[in-house]
Amino acid sequence: MSEKRDYYEVLGVARDCSSDDLRKAYRQAALKHHPDRNQGDAAAELRFKEASEAYSVLSDDQKRATYDRFGHAGLGGGADFSGAGVNDILNHFQDMFSDFFGGMGSPFGGGGSNGRRRRQDRGQDVRVEVELTLEDSMLGCKREVPVHGRAACEDCSGSGAQPGTSPTSCQQCRGTGQVTAQRGFIMFSSPCARCGGTGSFIPNPCGTCRGSGSVERQRRVIVTFPPGIDSGQRLRVPNQGMPGPNQTPAGDLYVDVHVAADERFERQGDTLGTRLRVTFATAALGGKAEVTLPDHTQVGVDIAAGTQPGAVVLVRGKGMPRLDRSGRGDLHVLVEVMVPTKLSKHAKKLLKELEEELGAAETHAAS
Repeated sequence: MSEKRDYYEVLGVARDCSSDDLRKAYRQAALKHHPDRNQGDAAAELRFKEASEAYSVLSDDQKRATYDRFGHAGLGGGADFSGAGVNDILNHFQDMFSDFFGGMGSPFGGGGSNGRRRRQDRGQDVRVEVELTLEDSMLGCKREVPVHGRAACEDCSGSGAQPGTSPTSCQQCRGTGQVTAQRGFIMFSSPCARCGGTGSFIPNPCGTCRGSGSVERQRRVIVTFPPGIDSGQRLRVPNQGMPGPNQTPAGDLYVDVHVAADERFERQGDTLGTRLRVTFATAALGGKAEVTLPDHTQVGVDIAAGTQPGAVVLVRGKGMPRLDRSGRGDLHVLVEVMVPTKLSKHAKKLLKELEEELGAAETHAAS
């Protein structure tokens, strides 16, 4: 095609059409111009390739946005089916043709083993929630997480076959899991009724799982939570979800983390905040105090002379560990000054003398 037509014009759709409209339009064009329906018609084959090229671009959101903005020039020659064979195009859109016909294979055959590509099955994913303490989050920990659902049958090791036996290849579909039927010039495929599309047959099913390969039970999965894990984060444990059918891979286990509130500390990302009560004398004269972290380690806090109530002392590198192992966040310590409620006569006398001394010092400074 020396002069390419507008892709929207090729498929007969508006520029603001939905993906469903685009899909329907391509289906109609592909069926109308397919070479099997138009034997020896070079023009029909050309239209088929033209429609496939248009759909390959417009069905991709990023390519469609580029095409809408720059036209054919924006694609840099990346979408050109003019020199492609029909089987190449069918292979490219194999899954889509399967969807067109309710889960059947491509109606046109061609491409791959028996003209079809079987999708790999896997088990379902499972999601659970786990609550940790701030100490757990700071240190990292391992927990046994209960997972309720289907698990591989221990008696048959998930094969579905009675112990001592094994599944055999299905003779009806010859192990492909698919059977074909021809209607006129179109070949249809569907899952084999005898083996359910698995390609294998179990002559002696396991009595425990009745041939399914899995049973309903509760199991426990050991999950490692790294130091610094925070609420709202999710861990993925591969192959610990539901078992796949016919010994295909299991799904994954997703663990949503919630870190419980702590009485002494507040957390913001990798930063910790806490309160520290000091005596009036320590605040006035300065000194050292200690804070016990959630992991039970002691951290020294320097109180400068003249520290005011509500002041915040920054202790660097004593906050929460960072998940990327690049160190730790900071600790913010809010200073609270303790004011005694009961005083002895001697203490009152000393405070009065201090008040007079401080008052005289302020008067002298002002003058």
